[in-house]
Amino acid sequence: MDLFKMFGKKQEKSKNIAKERLKLVLVHDRSDLSPRFLDMIKTDIIRVITEYADIDEEGLDIKMTRMKRDGDSRPMSALVANIPILKMKNKN
Repeated sequence: MDLFKMFGKKQEKSKNIAKERLKLVLVHDRSDLSPRFLDMIKTDIIRVITEYADIDEEGLDIKMTRMKRDGDSRPMSALVANIPILKMKNKN
């Protein structure tokens, strides 16, 4: 019985991952940004932030999404970054 639950959780997790990937593809299509361009932005963000802090690059999550502006119903593209900071560097 536990074996079925284990497979069910994996399937649910796979479904959620697939759903998020599809959303990402749709956002890229609507924002006219290529995956290569997003990778270039990600590389630049990592380079700049690592000058000031040690970060967990494995936990890094940078993606494009669609948001609505405050007071405006039109959607717009937004770059969302979740960057785990391990330690700030001392810059003098």
